[in-house]
Amino acid sequence: MATSSHRRSRPRRRPGVLISVLAVAGVALVVSLVVAFRPGGGYYGGDGDDAKARAGAGSVVEEQAGESPYPSGSPSPSTSVSPTPSTTGSPSPSSGSAPAAKPSPTSSTAPPVRAQAGSGSSGSGGSGSGTVAAAGSGDAPLAGRIEPGRTYQGVATSYDIGDGDGACSFGPTGDTMTAAMNTADYETSKACGAYVRVSAGGAAITVRITNECPAPCQPGQLDLSRQAFAKLAALSAGRIPVSWSLVSPGVEGNVSVRYKTGSTQYWCGIQVLGHRNPVARLEVRSGGSWVRLERTEYNYFLSEQGTGCGGSLRITDIYGEQLVVDGIAVKANVVQGTGVQFRQR
Repeated sequence: MATSSHRRSRPRRRPGVLISVLAVAGVALVVSLVVAFRPGGGYYGGDGDDAKARAGAGSVVEEQAGESPYPSGSPSPSTSVSPTPSTTGSPSPSSGSAPAAKPSPTSSTAPPVRAQAGSGSSGSGGSGSGTVAAAGSGDAPLAGRIEPGRTYQGVATSYDIGDGDGACSFGPTGDTMTAAMNTADYETSKACGAYVRVSAGGAAITVRITNECPAPCQPGQLDLSRQAFAKLAALSAGRIPVSWSLVSPGVEGNVSVRYKTGSTQYWCGIQVLGHRNPVARLEVRSGGSWVRLERTEYNYFLSEQGTGCGGSLRITDIYGEQLVVDGIAVKANVVQGTGVQFRQR
């Protein structure tokens, strides 16, 4: 006899029901994706975190660009701030960086005015005719470390000047109101012939720079002749604090020129003497143009190849005033006068 089976027959599903189920699942999937990635929401729970998720590593840059973490007006760590130089104080020595270039005054210089030829009061051996170009601007565009209108602080010491000759190669002199400038401010003889006013303890003197004071002399230091030092303090003081500044005094006579011993038309060294203001450069005329000569630490301008030796000279002071001198022949170690001088400032 037949028994009943424990298996029940599986009902047949209709095709329409399956399609409806798949459609509903697809809609649910789309809705979940929209919710997950909608702006301002999703997996990171806020605008800032969502921005990080979308921007990745670049979000840090965007946040820094949008708002600085440092107070307004304060430099960020990557900003280098240079201190503003004081108008008073000793100049600091060079740290290896070249100084900023200063504009040349030649563009504002008027045509030269012819001066009468004459002999300088400080020398012999001939005279040269001179031309004075109109003075440049008064802000000393060619000045080096020692600038007009600035007061420097330092110390003064004293030394025996002997016959008065020094690193500037001016030669023996009876003038005892002189000083040696420290190496930094000597600046490869650029200070040679400069007049400086030195003050200490209510007293003041004017001295001319004729020598260099090497280490241990520090920037701002002056090594005065004993005669000059004695006008400020007793020699027994040894070392005194001073302030000093560049001056443009009244001087007698005109500028003179001297060719160095051994100079010829093939090689020469040229020196300027008796100048009221510091000399910034010396040029020689060659091939229809001016050629600038290099200055030595012993205060001669050298023409190694003989360029311009015996020709016209153009002398420029730190204010941009130019003296053009003709007729200075190559006469070694002979002081030759001119008829021109830099004007007083």
